[in-house]
Amino acid sequence: MGVRNLLIQMGSERFSAVLHEDRAPKTCNSIIERLPINGKIIHARWSGEAMWLPLANQPINLDYENQTCYPSKGELLFYPGFVSEKELLIPYGSSRFASRSGVLAGNHFATISEGLDRLAKVGKSVLWEGAKDISIRVS
Repeated sequence: MGVRNLLIQMGSERFSAVLHEDRAPKTCNSIIERLPINGKIIHARWSGEAMWLPLANQPINLDYENQTCYPSKGELLFYPGFVSEKELLIPYGSSRFASRSGVLAGNHFATISEGLDRLAKVGKSVLWEGAKDISIRVS
């Protein structure tokens, strides 16, 4: 099987992300099984330059794998919801994944590979203008 990618539409911008099925296979499989995922991204309150998609209504039950607290720009994290609610974090700049309870670790399952140069534009738009539609599917 070759490398699979996600197509992510945020507002009017499209991005491609490489899935890390070798490093986070359970997370990737669980996300892929639920595609397409549609919702609204909002700006993170505790995590710095990042957006997040609440996933509380998704029946995804996972443990940690390939987890990090300090994602780089474009590194998508899935948080399984142990201390805070389930979510997908999309950092567009300097980020430390956190909630009101403190620092969190999320499963790094994909990285934006196309459109990374436009990601900060979307993040700043979400910060200053509010929530944007998001759609995630296999490309």
